Amino acid sequence: MNLQNKFIEYCNTSNFEINRNQIKIINSLEKFSTENFGTSLLKNFFNKKIKLGFYLHGDVGVGKTMLLNFYYNNLKFKKSKVHFNEFMINFHDFIFNNNEKDKGIENFVRALQKKSKLIFFDEFQVTNIVDAMILGRLFKKIFEKKISVIFSSNIRIDNLYKDGLQRDQFMPFLKILKENCYEQELLINEDYRINNKKVLNRFLYPINETTNFKLNKFFRELTKNKKKTKKIINIKGREFVIENFYDGIVKFNFEELCNRNLGSEDYLKISQNSKFILIENLPDFDDNNSDQQQRFITLIDIIYEKKIPILISSKNSLDKLNSSQSLSQIFKRTISRLYELTSIKII
Repeated sequence: MNLQNKFIEYCNTSNFEINRNQIKIINSLEKFSTENFGTSLLKNFFNKKIKLGFYLHGDVGVGKTMLLNFYYNNLKFKKSKVHFNEFMINFHDFIFNNNEKDKGIENFVRALQKKSKLIFFDEFQVTNIVDAMILGRLFKKIFEKKISVIFSSNIRIDNLYKDGLQRDQFMPFLKILKENCYEQELLINEDYRINNKKVLNRFLYPINETTNFKLNKFFRELTKNKKKTKKIINIKGREFVIENFYDGIVKFNFEELCNRNLGSEDYLKISQNSKFILIENLPDFDDNNSDQQQRFITLIDIIYEKKIPILISSKNSLDKLNSSQSLSQIFKRTISRLYELTSIKII
């Protein structure tokens, strides 16, 4: 059975609506597979045209991840799926732990090569200047070692790290991506995550006495018979204290998480120690608090990757949250993810 027929069967079994643009992407992925993982004869036939990357972009919630997950799950060889933030943390840890300097990138990629013929980066984006400056050399080596890569993103390649600091140093990476990736866009006119959402009973607004009463009542019931403790997390010699820790159920004020100089490594450690997260007092965003907004976006990306249910109290309703101008496009994804995270079942 070819990939298209498998996809149609999968959608019918899962009661997913099938869109002709999805079928187009599936057929392109099948061609990508034939070129990269087919028999030697077929690979030689495609040799001059082979690209090791497949970059799928499109608006929030159109089904990019669903499509690429389906493709990824049908591959029968060693592979890995990782959130980009976590991938870069692993890279920096590798360099730090192995005291790597001159050959750090080459040795890191060699280690990758032993584990995976293909890497899947879901919701790819670049916001960190340190990462932006190193990606060109890193991905040049990944493609040199013939590791295939698939990306999902809300942003087309040319717009990655747009308006970022020292973007000129990021341009070699864009060139490498464009030379080594098939770039395609998934066009669908609705956000499936929003249209399929359940009742939003864990996104509370506005911030007032009634909302605070509901929040505290919910939290008391959730933590019933659980002892409150302080959880100390060690992050490369730094300590982060979770003041309200109830056996994996955690409570934060927005300022604790986003008004401090925290990053993806900190949020990853928090998520690894959490099974439910409550965040109080989410503000509106504008150009005056864009740094806090960027941290919140990173936090929600990591929580979403770990599928941790959340409760949030907010100044505004979810569909009326404002954004800073520079982050408005990326923030659409965050809002879509908040719909899902405040609705998923608490285990």
